[in-house]
Amino acid sequence: MPTTHLLYLHGFRSSPQSSKARTMAHYVQGQHPSVTWYCPQLPPSPKAAMEMVMEHVKDWPSAHMAVVGSSLGGYYATWVAHHKRCKAVLLNPAVYPDHSLEHHIGQHTSWHNPEEAFFFKPEYIQELRDLALHDLAAPAAQLGIFAKGDEVLDWRQMVARYPEADQLVLEGGDHAISDFDSHISRILDFLNLA
Repeated sequence: MPTTHLLYLHGFRSSPQSSKARTMAHYVQGQHPSVTWYCPQLPPSPKAAMEMVMEHVKDWPSAHMAVVGSSLGGYYATWVAHHKRCKAVLLNPAVYPDHSLEHHIGQHTSWHNPEEAFFFKPEYIQELRDLALHDLAAPAAQLGIFAKGDEVLDWRQMVARYPEADQLVLEGGDHAISDFDSHISRILDFLNLA
């Protein structure tokens, strides 16, 4: 099924200005201008983020939509894909963000705009737990790109969490997937953009 609607979800402290988000936007808008593209700035509250996203995509056709998520956005993408029953691309996805982000409660700035500050509240940890889907099978095809060299998250957790996914496990690499451009054709093949 061709993808006519594509959602991109960024990670913690990231934004639509991330290198991967901009690269995806460039390919989609340049080569597939008829595809509906949505890459929002997500609020720090996981509950608010998912409510905003689901409101925006509520009328999107599940069979013709896909979601791409990076890091925390990969955790969110898993949740969106479950509820919309659509394809997902997971880029070094966070598997247990309720554990890893417990150490990040407090004030933060955005990677791409240090003047933008936000506060990550203690109650957001429970909001993350409320989105967990660890025991549920994938509702549609998944592509996972997991870097063994990820300095932030454990690639072994990703491999174990997504057994049904088409997995591309990178030797080395990093959390940002700095060689993202070299994987874009694999992602585009999987997405089958209209």
